[in-house]
Amino acid sequence: MTEIRPKIHSAFDMVMFDWAGTMVDFGSRAPVLALIEAFRLSGVPAEESEARADMGRAKADHIRAMLAQPRLAAAWEEARGKAPDEAATAEVLETLQEPMIRLARETAHLVPGAAETVARLREEGITIASCTGYSREMMEAILPTAKAEGYDPDLVVCANETAQGRPSPLMIYKACADLGVWPLERVVKVDDAEVGMAEGRNAGCFTVGVAASGNAVGLSVEELAALDPADRADRVAAAGERLKAAGADLVIDSVADLIQALEAEVARRG
Repeated sequence: MTEIRPKIHSAFDMVMFDWAGTMVDFGSRAPVLALIEAFRLSGVPAEESEARADMGRAKADHIRAMLAQPRLAAAWEEARGKAPDEAATAEVLETLQEPMIRLARETAHLVPGAAETVARLREEGITIASCTGYSREMMEAILPTAKAEGYDPDLVVCANETAQGRPSPLMIYKACADLGVWPLERVVKVDDAEVGMAEGRNAGCFTVGVAASGNAVGLSVEELAALDPADRADRVAAAGERLKAAGADLVIDSVADLIQALEAEVARRG
């Protein structure tokens, strides 16, 4: 007997994916390494935890948030003789451009299962959109590899293309307006960062967090697999709790699990 599967398109018209840590760059490594490099070149070394704290924001907003962290603010003032200001943000942002593009290109490979998930959504006629904290110049380093590996969204919205980045819903609004998708409750937002959960909630979307592949765990596929199973489970569970606390309607390990999760949600709704 042929299995009757719930139809995702009965509840949803569009899925809007984040990029690093969600669809590409398992562990969201590129932006962290690029920010660490940019701060080092600016004379104020940053730790990985400091770079990860505000992941998902537009890069200028991310740098502002880092410079507002007490240790980094004090280190900048000690190194430069004055507290960090907008000129400091602009300096680090300019320095970030080269390593961000280089590392984004190096880590542009799809998360396992991403291409298959997109293909299944397209079979149901679901519109595929994406948004990111990266600039358009940074995204140009990623798009060719993603396309070659099977992911070519209908629209890419970058943070510098709307008046505000995350947690505002403006990138989602722009995608819906450009693609003619409404109401917002029929849009799924998929993201690995807490600010992405806030973005989805602010837009009125059904919001899905990805825990294992994302920023909160911060490990590559190989690094995650090498962990003791109990340690791995604890880290993924902790990441999931953070995403739930930030507003996720549901949490999955990675986009490879999205189809099953959305089918379960459709079945739950009856």
